[in-house]
Amino acid sequence: MDFSIVGQKIKELRKNIGLSQEELAEGICTQAQISKIEKGDVFPYASTLFLISRKLGVDVNYFFDIGMTPRLDYVLEVGRQLQIARRNMDYKEMKEVVTAEEENPLFFNNNRNLQLLKWHKGIYQFELDKDLEKAEATLRKSISLTHTTDKIWTEREIEILLTIGVMYFEEGIFERASEIYQEVKSHIEALPHLTDYTIKTRLYYNIARVLTRLGDIDQSTKYCKDAIDWCILKDNMYLLGELHYHIGYNYELQGKLAEAEKYMQKALIVFELQGDDKFIQYIRRKIEKLTI
Repeated sequence: MDFSIVGQKIKELRKNIGLSQEELAEGICTQAQISKIEKGDVFPYASTLFLISRKLGVDVNYFFDIGMTPRLDYVLEVGRQLQIARRNMDYKEMKEVVTAEEENPLFFNNNRNLQLLKWHKGIYQFELDKDLEKAEATLRKSISLTHTTDKIWTEREIEILLTIGVMYFEEGIFERASEIYQEVKSHIEALPHLTDYTIKTRLYYNIARVLTRLGDIDQSTKYCKDAIDWCILKDNMYLLGELHYHIGYNYELQGKLAEAEKYMQKALIVFELQGDDKFIQYIRRKIEKLTI
């Protein structure tokens, strides 16, 4: 842990929001302690750092991350590029980013950062090379880079395991995908708190998809509705359109066409609000067929 970097960042954030050392210290510690922290002479207790982070408007983990990772801003930017490529299903761009960074000491000298690259390498190995076995081996190795106990999995480890489940689903190996999803579910339930709420949304959506393929449509619809409730509870719209569409699709399979149309109309509204053109025309055509 590089204490001086943490101190420098505290000073930078403090000045950016116009606080004096005395104002930052108020209710937390003395002004002299803030001065020593900013100079890197001492490192604050975790409780002190938490209060400082709250006053500065950042997550306390930001300071731990920046103390462990030089050029954290660069690593975060690479992570952002990979996330965009993943959500846009741009696997060639994903491969280019990973290939460009694999020999970067910021990544291969830090297991957590290296894990980020290995995760996305496994994804493009599956999507571009069509090699499930190689992709799963890469993803399992990426999990092992940070995994220390079976009792608790980190959120990223859980995401990587979920990725493996999705690959089995895409290969049509639905029973195995379902088994992995249930394993993911147990790991999420063991966490005291979720930082990324979308992990649970993604899991429930993927469970719903595989249940439909396995013929358990009622349970699939229940998972979709539970996921929608979760989105509303957490004020997050991620996958909200897809979830409504999947409920509509399930009702269509059951011959409940009025219910199917209702949920597809809701899905259409969400996609239009989000400006997501990938599904809008397709859903409009589906609605037209349902109303003929």
